[in-house]
Amino acid sequence: MGDDDLGLLRESLRAAFADLSPSATVRAHMASARGWSPKEWRRLSRELGLAGFLVPEEYGGGGFTAVEAGVVFEEAGRALLCAPLFAVSALAVPLLLALDDPEAAKRYLPGLAAGTFVATVATADVHGRPLPDGVMPEASEGPDGPTVTGSAGFVVDGASADVIFVPARTADGIGVFAVESRADGVTATPLTSLDLTRKLARLDFADAPAARIGRGDATAPLTLALDVARALLAAEQAGGAARCLELTVAHGKTRVQFGRPIGSFQAFKQKCADLLVKTESARSAAEAAAQAAALGLDGDAFVRLPGLPELPVVVSVAASYCAEAYVAVTAEMIQLHGGIGFTWEHDAHLYYKRAWTGRELLGRPEEHTERLAGLLAAR
Repeated sequence: MGDDDLGLLRESLRAAFADLSPSATVRAHMASARGWSPKEWRRLSRELGLAGFLVPEEYGGGGFTAVEAGVVFEEAGRALLCAPLFAVSALAVPLLLALDDPEAAKRYLPGLAAGTFVATVATADVHGRPLPDGVMPEASEGPDGPTVTGSAGFVVDGASADVIFVPARTADGIGVFAVESRADGVTATPLTSLDLTRKLARLDFADAPAARIGRGDATAPLTLALDVARALLAAEQAGGAARCLELTVAHGKTRVQFGRPIGSFQAFKQKCADLLVKTESARSAAEAAAQAAALGLDGDAFVRLPGLPELPVVVSVAASYCAEAYVAVTAEMIQLHGGIGFTWEHDAHLYYKRAWTGRELLGRPEEHTERLAGLLAAR
């Protein structure tokens, strides 16, 4: 898409999310066990194509790139959309594409694009360490096929997904296995996390029947898919930060103290100027990561193109900066709103909690910075 088309996409999504994800709806989903509505998800998939943005057209998707998907996640982040968007479109679909298994693609991608079932990916161990560096489940070949044993923690929509794609250690390296959530040997335990707008779960596997996806060692495809997910998470964080800045500026224009709007005071202006720098820098970093991710899913993830570093470098920058920027903007938003910013009724705390849990989701900022240092040192 060109810039004009991306602008139209952004406007359409913003209008749709304003209607589908107002504060009252977000809070209703927060109080539910699932955290989202299957009926609404099917509608979003059917009318807006959210689930299938990255799915090739031959499998019923939109066939778009991570650039367009970045706009989707940016707008979803602004609206605190409660849906399995991240689990499906940022985790499951990129992993299926990266594994390049035609049979698995035919089996899973059409249903994912239609919103008729939900898949997620186990991305961390029970201590929150990102895979493949954390403690991974083990897979072995049983008399009736592969089985998976072990645990995964902080799985996005892990208690509501129909299928979980589980990275596991095998005799020949790392493999990715599809495990049905209702299969024998699978136990999902919902976790009480800081951010109630995104449900997390612990998954335990005890000789759970599984089907392997892809051939050979899956370390490279898994790394690619997680980098795409980090790029889309960065877009979500940039969108959330932008919305928080807008709400803060609007509050400064209407809140009156000492006979004048508080936004007219220099101290308030300086704070907002600092937030603007963080927000725009986050957006730039997220857009660069989305562009690199678009190339990555086309097979050029580890190729350094003129003027554009390779995907792992760009994503490490965006993942670290956007996470920190979102936390900083939301924290300052609460302070600049004064007393009302600390109340349950105001949405400031919802963005703040989303910022903090997102900061931990696919690796902490310091881990991304450490990875970046290693990548640059290896050049």
